Amino acid sequence: MVPFLKKGILPSIPAAEQTPTVRLLMTLVEQQQVVIDSQQCTIEQLQLQIDRLRSSNEQLQQTLQEQQAQIEALKAEIARLKKLPKKPTIRPSTLPKDDDESDDDPNDSDHSDPGGGNQAKGKTTKPGKRKKKLSIHHTCIIKPEGLPEGSRLLGYEDYTIQELLIQPHNTRYRLARYRTPEGKTLTGVLPEALRDSHFGITLKSHILYQYYHQRVTQPLIMQQLTEWGIAISSGQISRILTEQNDPFHAEKDALLSAGINHSDYIQVDDTGSRHEGKNGYCTHIGNPAFAWFSSTRSKSRINFLKLLRGAAVDYTINTAALDYMKAERLPQGPLLAIGQGQGQTFDDEVAWKHHLRQLRIRNKRHIRIATEGALLGTLFACGFPPDLVIISDDAGQFNILLHALCWVHAERVFQRLLPLNPTHTKELNWVHTQIWEIYADLKDYKHTQDAELKQAIEAHFDELCRTRTSFATLNQALKRLANNKKELLLVLERPDIPLHNNLSEGDIREYVIKRKISGSTRSENGRRCRDTFASLKKTCKKQGISFWDFLIDRLRPQHLIPFLTDLLAGKVSLIKTS
Repeated sequence: MVPFLKKGILPSIPAAEQTPTVRLLMTLVEQQQVVIDSQQCTIEQLQLQIDRLRSSNEQLQQTLQEQQAQIEALKAEIARLKKLPKKPTIRPSTLPKDDDESDDDPNDSDHSDPGGGNQAKGKTTKPGKRKKKLSIHHTCIIKPEGLPEGSRLLGYEDYTIQELLIQPHNTRYRLARYRTPEGKTLTGVLPEALRDSHFGITLKSHILYQYYHQRVTQPLIMQQLTEWGIAISSGQISRILTEQNDPFHAEKDALLSAGINHSDYIQVDDTGSRHEGKNGYCTHIGNPAFAWFSSTRSKSRINFLKLLRGAAVDYTINTAALDYMKAERLPQGPLLAIGQGQGQTFDDEVAWKHHLRQLRIRNKRHIRIATEGALLGTLFACGFPPDLVIISDDAGQFNILLHALCWVHAERVFQRLLPLNPTHTKELNWVHTQIWEIYADLKDYKHTQDAELKQAIEAHFDELCRTRTSFATLNQALKRLANNKKELLLVLERPDIPLHNNLSEGDIREYVIKRKISGSTRSENGRRCRDTFASLKKTCKKQGISFWDFLIDRLRPQHLIPFLTDLLAGKVSLIKTS
């Protein structure tokens, strides 16, 4: 700015000297001064805006850093809850060796694996050892070409080839008809296993094996068989899968009572099941010796007791039934009315409900408790073992009789907790450590059964449950753990039972996979067959029986493989050939 124009002051010019040109210049200078003043104000305003934006930008950067830190903390918490593996350490890649170097390396893959496979360094395969146990169905001798006369045989170098023959094999049975001298007509009779069907035992077994064991859908089975030259329709495949399977159903139905009567404990679980487009439930009952599945509409305790009851359909009033009703706090009035009929047995559900109406018991809770008690009375009247332990994941319907809980499920309650600050995280991690220390001690106790260790475990458990932290939700979880002390520490009295319910969850996972592939069953036969073959398949696996051999044996029927119930009862044993 020109010095004499500061603050809008112009030098004084005498009037005589103010020529038209001077006056014009003075006017222009004043206009420019106004423009300069206006621009100066704009600059000051823009400077203020820049300062405000800079301050806001610093705040946003600070907020962004805080949010990034929170995101990383949440990712770490999610990884901890899901037990995700840590990020792997990947070593940097190296350049490949030169051809000259690789030719001299005796451990190079081209030398160690002539077949081109990716074998680990220093390891070699020995297919001869794996093939020693193979059954040889055909032997072919190959002599050298151009063998000179007088050559002496030194022996043979064996080279085994495994092959599978897949081809149609149709048999025409010609039933001869004869007329006897007396005038009667006699006709040959088909073998029993081939009656009422135009498909052989191996073909039927293949269809059952593919659908129930390999989880192949019916359309794919039909496509496969059609490509192999088998003339079969989708309806015929469906009938093979769902009809004329009564021997399988009978063996499955007898499986549960045999398993319960010859076991020290059972493990139970349930999952969703669909039938006729409606949601239902599938209950699994089993242990290392057997597995049994049943699909029903309900997952209540009444349903579970009915499943344990097996083929029996009656309701019994006895001491066991009345003790259960009393333990479940059935009011005194209904309890006395039912107790007057002690020793009575009701043939079926209709007769039982009629009896309750006669006693004027209409409250839903009272009816439920009385029905559960009557079913329990039938169990004991049928010889249900009173010392049998039922192991579950803390689902309420399974909490009857001698009940034990799964430690893995008990610990999952703490895994679901979300700490709100570092102190909560530290306290939660401490509780996790204490739980798994108790679990490790329980595993040791199962082997040693040391009395001092038993007392130490009980003291450790009580001390953990008495702990109070700054995390209110954690305190509630510890209180729940304390309420389950009897079920969680039952292993101290029964070291023969497992500490977790993983076996039941593993068994029922097969059912879940099949449900996801095939969806809902449409008929009662389909639902029953799904449960039957799932039970037989898992039990065969646990007994070391090939499910394919089992199907062939039962369809012939040869019964070279013992009944599964006899295996559970110990009446027979499998003779394993080498």
